[in-house]
Amino acid sequence: MKKISLTCVECPLGCDITVELDGERVVSVAGNTCPRGEKYAKAEVVCPKRVLTTTVRLENGKMLPVKTNQPIEKSLTFNAMQRVSKVTVASPIKIGDVIVKDLYEGIDLVACANSD
Repeated sequence: MKKISLTCVECPLGCDITVELDGERVVSVAGNTCPRGEKYAKAEVVCPKRVLTTTVRLENGKMLPVKTNQPIEKSLTFNAMQRVSKVTVASPIKIGDVIVKDLYEGIDLVACANSD
């Protein structure tokens, strides 16, 4: 059995959570004060995910902030960044426009700002 300690980031309480693992299987979760903490802890130790936030180049040379519309597996971050680094887009772009459709398994890269 392996124990992993982490701090929950699902709400402002920041609970100190302990997850007990048997191999890759979660045996128990302790320390959370809400159900969101348990869900977060299980996902974090088995398959952590993050929203990817970065920038892409506009044709005019400026940068446009973008993010994935859903979290992606943390292990895919490097590959996703390699794909995103090759992207150049033309104005006009509006907040929420899809910049890269289906970056990974149905997850899109979307604009976080309007272009000039």
